[in-house]
Amino acid sequence: MHPDALHATPAFDAAPDPLWQHQLSLLMESTGEGIFGIDLDGNCMFVNRAAARMIGYEPAEMHGKNMHALTHHSHADGSSYPDTACHIYNAFRRGLPCRIDTEVFWRRDQSSFAVEYSSYPIMEGQQVRGAVITFTDITERKRAADALQKAKDGLELRVAERTAELSAALVQLRELSAYLDKVREDERTRIAREVHDELGSLLVALKMDVNWLDKRLSEQGARSTEEAETVRGTLRSKCRHMSGMIETAVDNVGRIITDLRPSIFDHQGLWAALEWQAQEFVQSAELALDWDMQVEPDVELPEASAMAVFRIFQEMLSNVGRHAQANAIRIRISADHSVLQLTVADNGIGASAAAFEAATSYGVMGMRERARHFGGQITIVSASGHGSEFSLHLPLEHTA
Repeated sequence: MHPDALHATPAFDAAPDPLWQHQLSLLMESTGEGIFGIDLDGNCMFVNRAAARMIGYEPAEMHGKNMHALTHHSHADGSSYPDTACHIYNAFRRGLPCRIDTEVFWRRDQSSFAVEYSSYPIMEGQQVRGAVITFTDITERKRAADALQKAKDGLELRVAERTAELSAALVQLRELSAYLDKVREDERTRIAREVHDELGSLLVALKMDVNWLDKRLSEQGARSTEEAETVRGTLRSKCRHMSGMIETAVDNVGRIITDLRPSIFDHQGLWAALEWQAQEFVQSAELALDWDMQVEPDVELPEASAMAVFRIFQEMLSNVGRHAQANAIRIRISADHSVLQLTVADNGIGASAAAFEAATSYGVMGMRERARHFGGQITIVSASGHGSEFSLHLPLEHTA
């Protein structure tokens, strides 16, 4: 009910107009909002049924009662709410209308409910005679707002957590990228050193021997038969020595090429390359091998995913060689047309789970990134003193 409708009310000491009173009563009872009026002492002059019902009284019981003491006496936390601070009273004490949605009204049974209320002064000419208050129960609205705020807070918390996780992941990826760059550079340095120290020295020696042969052959015409025979024997010996150096150079080239990419991988495929790598590893590390591979016929992986599996397998073996202090390993490989499962287990010293989750565990991080790129997953089971087990689970439908 708008307060302007009350500005035309007759003076309180004027004779009542039955028709006006009837129309006002119909208006007040036709709204679902609570409406009541108070005089300058805060006592109830009129109240509609909606207001009385929300507060828990009959309208007749409220007439003449101090409404602040009846329904507005305390804050939501139960602390006292003096009428000197009441916004409703300020409507006629200071002539200040207000609209409040942060307070509660109290029911007859001393339970409270959240309200939104408006308080406007009742004017007779220039004189304030009281105030009219309209209010509505906003408990459900408050509950919905609280639930929305709680959901918003929860969403903001999850966003903050995800942001922190992404930031940490970004740092790890940067560190992994730097580590991989270092590994590549170290590998290039190693290969360059081997080419320089081994192949370079062999080629220099071969060049010197070839120059020596050229010189000796140019001198053949000036020699006697006996001297020539002696020189031919020396030449044959030199040729055998050069042949040996060439074979060594070829072996070194083959080893360097194998380190970069095993030729067996290209010629016989992934499964043969895995078995060859396992045998090479256990021979060099002097470990006992328990090997079992069960692969269904015609199961083949695209080159990119096959190379990822091979590199993951190499890293698993490398981890055993660097950290496990084991004397035996167990390797299980199975593959059908839907999934590949590869497991490397050792009987070494093992480690705690935290060791494999550390930010500096670049080998483990690299394996997981390779596997994740092709839809796979790396799982690690390990405990101090009980060895470690690395497993790759790779759905093959994601590897095409």
